[in-house]
Amino acid sequence: MVGSEQTRLVLLRGPSASGKSSVAAAVRETFGRNLAIVGQDNLRRIVLRERDRPGGANVGLIDLTARYALDAGFHAIVEGILHADRYAEMLENLVRDHRGTTRSYYLDVPLEETFTRHATKDTVYLAHVTEQHLRDWYREHDLLPGGVETVIDPASTLDDTVERIMRDTGLDRIPAIDR
Repeated sequence: MVGSEQTRLVLLRGPSASGKSSVAAAVRETFGRNLAIVGQDNLRRIVLRERDRPGGANVGLIDLTARYALDAGFHAIVEGILHADRYAEMLENLVRDHRGTTRSYYLDVPLEETFTRHATKDTVYLAHVTEQHLRDWYREHDLLPGGVETVIDPASTLDDTVERIMRDTGLDRIPAIDR
């Protein structure tokens, strides 16, 4: 078992450039301290410098990082593309083991909209991640098994999505702890 009855775990998945990182950052900004963001891109690309492949080391690192944060009393948002075929088992185990409130979301953004959103990123990122990368990574409706995710459609604004997550998880009704 992991975390406590008071901790909140949010899974936030979706295609590249769907807004996952922006939503996670905005939830933390709205909530305050004591909320960890466990970002797939950071752990896989920056910490490990690993390609996304079946059985990659990042799968375990994401799991360990989320569990550590929850056990330390932090709420946690696990965010990333997190393709279902590679990450579902780890995510299902994490959800099963979490003692507190858990909610899962999938940002369902069509490929053409990911191109539009991708174009707003900084030029350094754009030099390394091309539209062809987006095409290669894109999987339409890549939902986890069992219907556990709330699907957020592309018409949902950043503010609407953040408000929904805050409300659904109860983060809007509990105080942040100043660490």
